[in-house]
Amino acid sequence: MSAPAPSPLAVVDADTLPRQDEVLTDAALAFVAELHRRFTPRRDELLIRRGERRAEIARTSTLDFLPETAAVREDDSWRVAPAPAALDDRRVEITGPTDRKMTVNALNSGARIWLADFEDASAPTWENVITGQLNLMDAYARKVDFTDPVSGKSYALKADGELATVVTRPRGWHLDERHLRLGDRAVPGALVDFGLYFFHNAQRLIELGKGPYFYLPKTESYLEARLWNDVFVFAQEYVGIPQGTVRATVLIETITAAYEMDEILYELRDHASGLNAGRWDYLFSIVKNFRDGGAKFVLPDRNAVTMTAPFMRAYTELLVRTCHRRGAHAIGGMAAFIPSRRDPEVNKVAFAKVKDDKDREAADGFDGSWVAHPDLVPIAMASFDAVLGERPHQKDRLREDVSVTAAELIAIDSLDARPTYQGLVGAVQVGIRYIEAWLRGLGAVAIFNLMEDAATAEISRSQIWQWINAGVVFENGETATAELAREIASAELAAIRAEIGEEAFTRGKWQQAHDLLLTVALDETYEDFLTLPAYEQLRG
Repeated sequence: MSAPAPSPLAVVDADTLPRQDEVLTDAALAFVAELHRRFTPRRDELLIRRGERRAEIARTSTLDFLPETAAVREDDSWRVAPAPAALDDRRVEITGPTDRKMTVNALNSGARIWLADFEDASAPTWENVITGQLNLMDAYARKVDFTDPVSGKSYALKADGELATVVTRPRGWHLDERHLRLGDRAVPGALVDFGLYFFHNAQRLIELGKGPYFYLPKTESYLEARLWNDVFVFAQEYVGIPQGTVRATVLIETITAAYEMDEILYELRDHASGLNAGRWDYLFSIVKNFRDGGAKFVLPDRNAVTMTAPFMRAYTELLVRTCHRRGAHAIGGMAAFIPSRRDPEVNKVAFAKVKDDKDREAADGFDGSWVAHPDLVPIAMASFDAVLGERPHQKDRLREDVSVTAAELIAIDSLDARPTYQGLVGAVQVGIRYIEAWLRGLGAVAIFNLMEDAATAEISRSQIWQWINAGVVFENGETATAELAREIASAELAAIRAEIGEEAFTRGKWQQAHDLLLTVALDETYEDFLTLPAYEQLRG
């Protein structure tokens, strides 16, 4: 292993946490510092390129497959590296933050994979960043068992062979970690999350018969995938493990990435293990990129945009075909329902919808799918078991019947649905309730029986912005205006105060959340990511 660099990172504006020194060792900080020196300048250039591409979309209101990479798409000869044994069967994946309780429950859930999330399901307080790393380190050492001091319930890991394989999701390229700096520059959160996890766990995971596996979020182009690939090559060389040990699954959750799926897999081909078809971030990306495109790009209520919408179906079917053509896993979307402990009828209806969704994905050729709660694991498992049987995946289904045009991916007006007044109310409700929890350090929040994360907050505030700027007229005759949004937000704040009581309301961050939602939903200038101004207000 290389000797530690002479200029370690500085930890700033952060209280010292218990066991922090186990994560922030001199050697680990030297590694993260070297990642920062080598790769942050390219990260910065790629963020500038994002803005330039957005401006081009604003000018043309269209997207197309890239002519300069046609040779990659048309070359039938290349494939991604074969999946390691631990990632060959991915029929059910559970997602969630890296707090201690979730770590034990997710590993024990019966799912094949746990997406251990430092991104949308985690508010990046310093405590969450560091304790999340500790929890994963403890899990691999089987030291993560604990007793909840409030409930008295004990949590303990099952036998190694029964545990889910961990795939860690670092923060997206756009987010910085303000508590780690080199000189006057904050280190990108992606490099902090990746670097600390990789440095401390790569060798241990190899010894356990697994490896350092990652989900890559918010990717917007194949050049961003190339950057990640270069990070992986350097990291493996630095710690002295074989090239190709790292494996990455890329979330195709931006509209621009949907046009570059082949290219993204190609750039990562020695480290790629699949692509994932998300939903909320994908819709958020459509609104963000085509917000100047007029009425034909106006999305209806978020719950009306299911994966069977024509433009969503084009995206998911293209993803399955692309993955299987290249030997990669195709992973489906999220079942976000949180079972009710008090209403069996609500569960019965929701479970049926989850089953239908997972049955469809398995029948379409997906190799696995996501759930947000352990109770949904058996439902999703049954759907994929029925199609896969004893096979680990169905990559042999090449879906050569699928042919998707560039126009079909952005045919938003092919969906026969319109925004509703109740949709506006729902967007305000979810936005306020989620942001309030995020500002208190919670990134995965159960709201109205759904597990919400930063992606759902993004689509909520984006739809408010889009509907107002498009002058949408709802079915009740009211027009979407800033004043109407303010009225609904004020009423929601009063309803929350009445619902939880004055004392709990005062302890919370409700007014702050209300104000932040209205800022990002009503400002003339559209904020690229809600989490950027929110992070400035996040304490800890």
